[in-house]
Amino acid sequence: MSINYELKSELFSEKELEQYAEILIWGVETARQKEFQPNEIILIKSNMTAMPLVRVIHKNILIRGMHPIFRINYPAEMEYNFYELANNEQLSFISPGDKELFSHINGLINIRAPEALTHLESIETEKINTNLRAQTPIKSIMNQAQQKKQSSWTLCAYPTPSRAKHANLSLQAYADKIKTSCYLNHPQSLSVWKDLYKQIVDTKKWLLSLNIEELHVESNQIDLKFSVGHQRKWLGLSGRNIPSFEIFTSPDWRTVNGTFYSDQPAFISGNYIKDIRLVFNNGCVIKATAEKGEAFLNKRLNTDAGAVRVGEFSLTDRRFSKIDCFMADILYDENYGGNYGNCHVALGAAFETAYSGDPMSLTKEKKKELGFNDSAIHWDIVNTEPKIVFAKLSSGKKQIIYENGQFKNH
Repeated sequence: MSINYELKSELFSEKELEQYAEILIWGVETARQKEFQPNEIILIKSNMTAMPLVRVIHKNILIRGMHPIFRINYPAEMEYNFYELANNEQLSFISPGDKELFSHINGLINIRAPEALTHLESIETEKINTNLRAQTPIKSIMNQAQQKKQSSWTLCAYPTPSRAKHANLSLQAYADKIKTSCYLNHPQSLSVWKDLYKQIVDTKKWLLSLNIEELHVESNQIDLKFSVGHQRKWLGLSGRNIPSFEIFTSPDWRTVNGTFYSDQPAFISGNYIKDIRLVFNNGCVIKATAEKGEAFLNKRLNTDAGAVRVGEFSLTDRRFSKIDCFMADILYDENYGGNYGNCHVALGAAFETAYSGDPMSLTKEKKKELGFNDSAIHWDIVNTEPKIVFAKLSSGKKQIIYENGQFKNH
């Protein structure tokens, strides 16, 4: 595979890159709930293929008087060699300085631009799981800094031949989908995002005002019930993902019962999975099948005790999202708008930010008491079928909150 690491882009205009960088910096500030100050530290993580965007972000951080740090993600061949050759000690190794680095940064911009998507298919899944578990201390540092509003992060994508190929698009067509989805072709793109932020805040307030006790999701192939749980709030467009249109929460995992089906393929940890069907009983997956990638699916479910439990339930309103095709990137695919919006569940870790109380008081014991799931993984599994979502309210009333791909608050 021949990769060109030019700093200039033929896929985006300079104005589009500037707008993209501006939105991403706004995203991290919004997620932190605190404006950046001179001399604060921003970490940029990226694949080499995204250098045109890295260049513009780096420049904008310098203009703001802050300190940019740049770290390169593994190229595909090196990532394969790592998992193929590393022993358990190497898989669990945390580089000297990593904990110190993540304890001191004030923001992270992570640009995903992989050279390959299925290069790890032959790797033993437990090796990947071992490395995932080893990252828990770094994740804890980031979560604590986020709770104190000292730091936050955002995630975005840059077009690559591998993504475009698996999405059945040309490279330029893929880039154009990113432009449309992120409103980069709008003359005032940041203003659009700020307006979307207000609309999603209004929808979250409406959901919270309903005092929902239980949700029931029905489609041709889904029949799933669960309790939202005590001391929960709804999340969405925090700035941590660009784009992001979903509205979600972390339900009480112990109450999940029924069947969930994903009609959307996924690429995860270098593996391709298609047509996942999960059967839940009292909160745990008791049966998991897939047309493609079933062996990987079941090994992934054995990562740890929480990997068979739900950490998130999410709905995307098609009026917010301009994403209208499969993008071979979960960042986009979990925000699919299309004709009917989407809903997804995530297996694995819950979001501590879905706790309605003081996040600093959410101890491990409290999380267990409230049914917040814990796991080293967080895997979004998406359904784009027409569906109805019923809510049972604390008043005893039953109400449709989502139908025909949109929330019923308008």
